[in-house]
Amino acid sequence: MKYFTLIIALLLFSCGKKKDVLLPKSNVTIVKDVQDHSPIYIFFKTEGKDTIAEVNRKNSIISTNWIFNIDKRLPLKLVIPEVMKLQEKKRGEKAHKNEKAENYYSYADSVGKNLAFLPFTKVYYKMEIANNRSQLYFKKNGMIIYSGRKTYDFPKQNLKPFLDSLVINPKAEIKFSYDKNMTYGNYIQCKILVKTIADKKIPFVFINEEQEFIF
Repeated sequence: MKYFTLIIALLLFSCGKKKDVLLPKSNVTIVKDVQDHSPIYIFFKTEGKDTIAEVNRKNSIISTNWIFNIDKRLPLKLVIPEVMKLQEKKRGEKAHKNEKAENYYSYADSVGKNLAFLPFTKVYYKMEIANNRSQLYFKKNGMIIYSGRKTYDFPKQNLKPFLDSLVINPKAEIKFSYDKNMTYGNYIQCKILVKTIADKKIPFVFINEEQEFIF
């Protein structure tokens, strides 16, 4: 199935009006196919000088996998509160709950030319500063700040070599924080970077992917 053209856009027709979601892009596919899913859309909308995250989940079914199609232009400070509400609704469902149903962010693999998915079912978000000795803070400008016994800052493309060189207490963990003013598109690229690194099981480093802080 052809999911996108050169410029990535998901189209939703509602009440005779066309709305589009500009998806984030990456050069790697984490998950290629998701069966038995329901779409959730979060649109980029402006009213005067204000930017609004407009949610459409009318076609979502609790017992299915949820695919979040979110406009890459939206800032995290608008996106994550809406994601948290939807997560809480699904986690709190008792009557039709499906323990195997997952949540995924959608994005476009610009190399494979396919729609791809990033699972985040187990992630718990907090809109606050992380209270943790070791943490990585992804800034809006593409830099990362590491806070531990010492503080370092470096471009995100140097994350893997930095972690390779880091030696901390094996029982300690690194938590991840993100700039609330970062665009959702950049956030997805950061998460994919973290996912590809975490899967390689770097010695001496325990990466906590189940809790994220947005501030």
